[in-house]
Amino acid sequence: MDQVQEQNANHEKAVEVRMGGRTVRADLAVPESACGVVLFAHGSGSSRRSPRNRYVAEILQEAGLATLLMDLLTPEEEAFDAYTAALRFDIGLLASRLVEATRWLHDQPLTAQMHIGYFGASTGAAAALVAAAELPILVAAVVSRGGRPDLAGKALWRVAAPTLLIVGGRDSTVLELNRQAFAELPCEKRWKSCLVPPTCLKNRGIGSRSPTDKERVCPLLESHARQTAGSSQARPGMIAFDGRIYVRGSQQ
Repeated sequence: MDQVQEQNANHEKAVEVRMGGRTVRADLAVPESACGVVLFAHGSGSSRRSPRNRYVAEILQEAGLATLLMDLLTPEEEAFDAYTAALRFDIGLLASRLVEATRWLHDQPLTAQMHIGYFGASTGAAAALVAAAELPILVAAVVSRGGRPDLAGKALWRVAAPTLLIVGGRDSTVLELNRQAFAELPCEKRWKSCLVPPTCLKNRGIGSRSPTDKERVCPLLESHARQTAGSSQARPGMIAFDGRIYVRGSQQ
C-alpha cells in the first residue's frame, strides 16, 4: 500500500514503499500512456531529491516513461549513515531495497503492466545490477551513470537485462573500473564514454534546463529504455546498528 501525500500537475505522487517492517519515501510520476517505468537508484550519500536524477527523471517523463525516485535508506538509517558513511556502501542492503521496490511497482495498479528499468548512479549502479541479477524476468534494462558497477561483484555474471554504462570521459579511475565490469557482463550491453556539458547534468534542478538538453541526454537514456522494453528479464572504532557491526565507511 502507498500513502499519497501530494500530487502535482506532472502526475507526481509522494508515496511510501513498505518493505517488511520498514518504510522508505519515494516520488512516483506516471505520465499518460506511459509504457514503462524507470526506478532510480541514487548514489552514495544522496537521496531521492538528487538534482541530477530529478533532471533526468523529468526528461524521461516528457518522453512518456514513468519514474520512481526513492530513498534507499529509512530516515533512521540515513542519520546513521551520515555519521558512519557505512550503509551507502552496503550494496547487498541497497540491492534488497531495489528488489522490494520493483515488486512494489509490479503490485501497483498504475505500473503493474509496465516494463521496469533501473537508472543507477555511483554505488546505486552496483545495487541496480545486483537487483537485476535477482529479478531477471521483471527488470527489462539497466542504465549506469558514472556508476561503480564493479561493486556488484560476481552478480555481474548473472545480469540478463540489457545494460548501458555511461561514464565521464575525464574520470580515468571510474573509466577503468567500468571497463572491467563491462567485460564481465554476459548480457546485451553498450558502453558510452562522453563529456556531458556542465549545464546539462551538473547541479541542475527541474525547470532549470535549456531547450537543447533533451536532445543531448534523451538519445542515451530514453532510446535505450524503449529499445529494451520488450525484454523479459563492537570493538573500538566499531558501531553496532540494526544487528550488524560497522566501521566508519565499511561494513563488517
